[in-house]
Amino acid sequence: MLPHTPSPLLSLPGAVAAEGPDEGVAAHYGDPFREQRALAGGSGFVDLSHRGVIAVTGPDRLSWLHLLLTQHVSELPPGRATEALILSPHGHIEHALYLVDDGETTWAHVEPGTREALIAYLESMKFFYKVDVTDRTGDIAVTYLPAGSIAEVPEGVVVRETAYGRDLFLPRAQLAEFAAAHGPAAGVLAHEALRVEGHRPRLGLETDHRTIPHELGLIGVAVHLQKGCYRGQETVARVHNLGKPPRRLVFLHLDGSEVSLPAHGAPVRLAADGPEGRQLGFVTTAARHHELGPIALALVKRNVPVDAPLLVGEATAAAQETVVEP
Repeated sequence: MLPHTPSPLLSLPGAVAAEGPDEGVAAHYGDPFREQRALAGGSGFVDLSHRGVIAVTGPDRLSWLHLLLTQHVSELPPGRATEALILSPHGHIEHALYLVDDGETTWAHVEPGTREALIAYLESMKFFYKVDVTDRTGDIAVTYLPAGSIAEVPEGVVVRETAYGRDLFLPRAQLAEFAAAHGPAAGVLAHEALRVEGHRPRLGLETDHRTIPHELGLIGVAVHLQKGCYRGQETVARVHNLGKPPRRLVFLHLDGSEVSLPAHGAPVRLAADGPEGRQLGFVTTAARHHELGPIALALVKRNVPVDAPLLVGEATAAAQETVVEP
């Protein structure tokens, strides 16, 4: 399946296609707030079939991945979900993988548009290890079931279960049948709003070319501090020991009087300095939440006071909640 090939679920009633990094699946099916409420209540599902799927097989797969990833996976039990990063030599985030091993294969889903570069890197690091890396995006579709869902998973489907729900590695040929049996469908706008509410960063939105894991609160989540050497580990250890990442992720409650949401990259300043003040950060993701109203995640300089009122763009007032301590 080529990148951004439209999902067959875009033919469902009311489907409106998503744009940007989520192109190829539905933004919503007519009522994003209703879809959010359904997911929050444990019903429905989200079509994430635009995400890349990679499978690693072979007897050395876990010990080999352990050498490359920020996460401790050499003894990963079958069925246990984890997430991991691949860093640059300078410790900047290059890839994010959402993993589960089924006892024979390690499965990972990744951001749209990243799988080709990730596979090329993995292939370059195989050396003498007995592993095979396969792009399974063409025949496997990622599908999300929310926490609390009682939907039955089709037999043989690999499941990655977390506190936030279940990611299914569903055969792409079964996607339409699955949708008919497990509706109502919810779009990625609902999924993103709940992600922002949960303070969960996403590669390419909460990251740029110089983001390090500490800025996003990923130490202990996707980065294991007690494992062996991996690319970028020196930066991780140094910043962890010094405790001074240059930026930090914050959660923003936005003024609800504005008609439009701030775009990715919208500047963040101290409200006291006004729209002409010095930029101290930028919005990474903004969303409309069914209970909280307009909300956002942003990256700001570490020394921004945690209780300071902020200004987003030219006129949107924002109150911050700490995600990563300064």
